[in-house]
Amino acid sequence: QVQLVESGGGLVQPGGSLRLSCAASGFTLDNYAIGWFRQAPGKEREGVSCISRSAAITDTAESVKGRVTISRDNAKNTVYLQMNNLKPEDTAVYYCAAVKSVYCSLIPLFEYWGQGAQVTVSS
Repeated sequence: QVQLVESGGGLVQPGGSLRLSCAASGFTLDNYAIGWFRQAPGKEREGVSCISRSAAITDTAESVKGRVTISRDNAKNTVYLQMNNLKPEDTAVYYCAAVKSVYCSLIPLFEYWGQGAQVTVSS
C-alpha cells in the first residue's frame, strides 16, 4: 500500500523551530519529486517547498524563503522540512506529496499525498 506519513508537527511559539518528516512506505522515493504544501482554515492549499528526485533542484515559496529548508534522505525513504523563525501565519496543516518526475513544482499536481500534520504557531 502506497503511503506518505507526516510527523513532527505541533505547537510552537513564534520564533521557534520544527522539523517535519515525510516517510514513504509501499514505494521508494528515489524516482519521485517531493513537495510540501500547507492549508490554513479558509484558505487555498499553497506550495511551501519542493525538491527534485536527485535533490539537485529545490524551490521555496517567497512567504517562507530563508526560513525553511527541504532535504531528503533516499536511503531512509524520507523527506524533511526544517522550519525556523516560525510565525503565527505559518499555522496550517502541512502535507507532503510525491510525483514521479525529475523536477519539482509548487503546483499541487502530485500523485500521492500524506494525511497532513498540524503546525500551530502561537504564544
